Amino acid sequence: MFAAAILAVLVTMGLALIRAFRGPTVYDRILAVNMFGTKTVLFIAVYGFLSGRPDFLDIALVYALINFISTVAVLKFFEYGGPGRAATTPDEGEGD
Repeated sequence: MFAAAILAVLVTMGLALIRAFRGPTVYDRILAVNMFGTKTVLFIAVYGFLSGRPDFLDIALVYALINFISTVAVLKFFEYGGPGRAATTPDEGEGD
């Protein structure tokens, strides 16, 4: 049963990689890489359960946090154009 779950996770990881390479936009590619990271967390957790190593769940949680933070950082990079640039908002009262 869990072997089938691992196989299904591996198939979806492959599909996510295909979408990451063929995605029409940058945001589709970022979403596919985020999905690949999420499936990696699932794979680590199921593999840890199958091998009787509960400490793999801790590794999966750390990987999930790294995946989330890196996705937010990459999205902010593409939205604002670089690490040193802040979001610019128009001043109130100008350009009415």
